[in-house]
Amino acid sequence: MWSEWVLHRRHADNPEYDQIVRSAIERHADRILDAAGLAPGMTLADIGTGDGILAFRAIERMGPTLGVILADISNPVLAHARQQAVQRNVQHQCTFFQCPADKLTGIQDATVDAVTTRAVLAYVPDKCAALREFHRVLKPGGRISLGEPIFRDEAFKACVLKKHLDASPPQSQQRFLTLLHRWKAAQFPDTEEGIDQSPITNFSERDLLRFVHDSGFVELHLELHIDVRPSSVTSWDVFIGTSPHPLAPPLGVILAEQFTSEERIFFEQILRPTVEARQSASTDYIVYLSATKPFA
Repeated sequence: MWSEWVLHRRHADNPEYDQIVRSAIERHADRILDAAGLAPGMTLADIGTGDGILAFRAIERMGPTLGVILADISNPVLAHARQQAVQRNVQHQCTFFQCPADKLTGIQDATVDAVTTRAVLAYVPDKCAALREFHRVLKPGGRISLGEPIFRDEAFKACVLKKHLDASPPQSQQRFLTLLHRWKAAQFPDTEEGIDQSPITNFSERDLLRFVHDSGFVELHLELHIDVRPSSVTSWDVFIGTSPHPLAPPLGVILAEQFTSEERIFFEQILRPTVEARQSASTDYIVYLSATKPFA
């Protein structure tokens, strides 16, 4: 699931859109590294490394004396990151571990200077356990720097849409909203109970701040960035081939599996012109959070 999304579904296997996505990810990565407090000779643990963008950009910044631990739950993703390390000729600076964020098997206590994540804790059911692991592997005075998406508002929108449809009698003008809800409910929880049970939606930025504080970190700093801009997707094939997060099926799969042929035609006739004219907007909610492990 993770490797499929990172290597394919994140950009719908479209090279041009992959460059757009990668450019946005690099901006996020740079902001995370800005707050990590790295210096030459340090050791960075990049947890949930994915394709290794944080780790490799850190090496570019700090040079050949930086050691990097790349940890991920997905072996195919780690294999891809290893290939990237060889291509960049930095494999001697990299150590790879296959492990989940909440059980960093193989990383010893107090051995790293900084821990980074990018879109990792959002998918971990026990976020506090992961943060305790970050605290464990950090040296005293070491830092965490996290960049995490907040999906809660997207789930709230699906929930409100469901409540509206449940309270309204069936009408022809409600048809598109019904199909819109079917799409959104396949990607995000659409009930309050579902929101509370899903690891991607059962926390807010303030919850994350509290989790970090309760895990023993000090000098916490949080920034919530909300960016609303015209969608960068103008191709219908890319639009239905991507998904907002690894747990969500692409719209194309939802259309094929949950819509009738007539419903697909109706839905596309309305939505496709908006996509191709770039009249739709995308909203990103990202929290950047840094903190320090105290010396005592």
